[in-house]
Amino acid sequence: MRRYGDVRALDGVDLDVHRGEVLAVVGPSGSGKTSLLRVLAGVTTADDGQVLLSGRSVGRLTEAERGVLRRTELGLVFQSGMLVAELTAEENAALPLLLGGVGWARALRVAREWLGVLGPAGLETRRPDALSGGQAQRVAIARALVHRPDVVLADEPTAALDSRTGHDVVTALLDAARATDAAVVLVTHDHQVARRADRVIGFRDGRVVAADEVGIAPGAVAGVGR
Repeated sequence: MRRYGDVRALDGVDLDVHRGEVLAVVGPSGSGKTSLLRVLAGVTTADDGQVLLSGRSVGRLTEAERGVLRRTELGLVFQSGMLVAELTAEENAALPLLLGGVGWARALRVAREWLGVLGPAGLETRRPDALSGGQAQRVAIARALVHRPDVVLADEPTAALDSRTGHDVVTALLDAARATDAAVVLVTHDHQVARRADRVIGFRDGRVVAADEVGIAPGAVAGVGR
């Protein structure tokens, strides 16, 4: 449960997401999707209930503990890259490792490897103002995966991109995350993006509803029948 005044942004939400699974959360604006991610990431604390990561409660952590969680067990991808303007692409991608105490040379080497996987080549030394929207999101995905987190939370990662670029970015995200066996919670308003997931749930008025209630037929979901 999560309230904002008299509004219940989350109401009776009960979800399980497994390693290697991609869960898409679809619903209209204001339905509670982003509130869900904020609670899962520890940015916002639920008023009632708990969040468990590998059986451990992470819902009521100190700010320092949340920082450690995001550098170790969680990867975050936002609507826009949210890259640090003063850093190069490889430095941005390496941030979770650098903040976690990994040495500079090793952190940059691992970041370059991830950027090589996500492509295109040649982004490593560019700063954010020299990147396209799709390139910036690929750097953000590298940053989310560089420390091999257990869970990746992606909030509308294609919202600022055109359809073709968004398709390519989602492909890069899901392929890379599945390769690390991370669980992915993908919030999106784009039904084409949602259909790339293994499982889709709808969100309305802070509650989980069936996917078909938000316009996605279950048979259209990639993971149906697995």
